Amino acid sequence: MKKDYSKLWVLFKSMFVLSACTFGGGFVIVSLMKKKYVEELKWLEEDEMLDVTAITQSAPGPLPVNASVIIGYRIAGVVGSLTAIFGTILPPMVIISVISVFYEQFRTNPYIGTALQVMRAGVAAVIFDVVWNLAHNVWNTKRILYIAMMITAFIATYLLDVSAMIIILTCLGIGIIDLLVKTFGMVRTKDGGIV
Repeated sequence: MKKDYSKLWVLFKSMFVLSACTFGGGFVIVSLMKKKYVEELKWLEEDEMLDVTAITQSAPGPLPVNASVIIGYRIAGVVGSLTAIFGTILPPMVIISVISVFYEQFRTNPYIGTALQVMRAGVAAVIFDVVWNLAHNVWNTKRILYIAMMITAFIATYLLDVSAMIIILTCLGIGIIDLLVKTFGMVRTKDGGIV
């Protein structure tokens, strides 16, 4: 039983530190979660983290909290989810509360303004790293369908300004159809028939 409590403590502490030190939104923290839980602690596999990323982006709510729910549950069940959520939401709650009290001083301070400007470059680099890793993982599946969906989604978002919600729902629909085809064995035979 002691081992479980120590795992919960590591889960809480790591989520707390990641959440407290992450600037730039959900994509940044998901990248750091991958490094922590896949590469360092080896609690999750690379494919699992890719699935977590896909689910957290598709689900409503803040991306870091969504990821905490799934990762915590995967590691220690419902108690793990609650522990991870608490570790994730506590730092922003405290930091935003402090900032709200001193908002006027933060807004007019040139040093804080400069620091926030400089942080944008680091955030952009981390987000690029996340995008690169996700694209690399999709490419490694060697599934033409997934690669085509990734390229089409990029073109639809970047060039055609299609809503992210439409893209997510379309990809979800294609994924469900693909799963049904695999599940029910509706595969074409060499002679052109369907099995």
